[in-house]
Amino acid sequence: MLDRQWHWLRGEMDQTKKPALLSLTRVLAAEGTVYAIIGGLALQVHQTEPRTTLDIDIALLDRAAIPRDALQRAGFRPTGTFEHSENWSAADGTPVQFTDDPALGAAVRSAMEMALEGVTLRVLRVGDLLHEKLRAGADPARRRSKRLQHLADAQALLESHAELAKELSPQERGLLDGLPT
Repeated sequence: MLDRQWHWLRGEMDQTKKPALLSLTRVLAAEGTVYAIIGGLALQVHQTEPRTTLDIDIALLDRAAIPRDALQRAGFRPTGTFEHSENWSAADGTPVQFTDDPALGAAVRSAMEMALEGVTLRVLRVGDLLHEKLRAGADPARRRSKRLQHLADAQALLESHAELAKELSPQERGLLDGLPT
């Protein structure tokens, strides 16, 4: 719903990432690719308040596992390669970012599974997502606005899942304690 409203406010066509997400995860499952949905889409799964995002973020154990030929047959196309990520675009223009950040390896392996319209999605577990958001929020290489968004996402996760507070390290607590009240 938020995706559609965002596009509508920009005067663009009614659009949602759902068809691209289903197509993408079907390809990944058919190819036996170990992955986990991360970022804004994972937040949509784990928190009660709505959150929108423009892209689909996928963590892999190794970018060599990206099923490039199968993705291209499904209408996806590569758009760029970076140190720890490879960007693609779905047939409808939805951006997809694959990352093989080594820090996410264990979380990718232990991703939870959920069904969406008969398709099994692998999504980062809520505790792993919290720690990833805090790690991203502390990364000085990221733009300040992105770091603040990651910290706000982490805070929202804690507000929806208060039991996760006991898993925070002193450094992680300090990051959140530095947010305005």
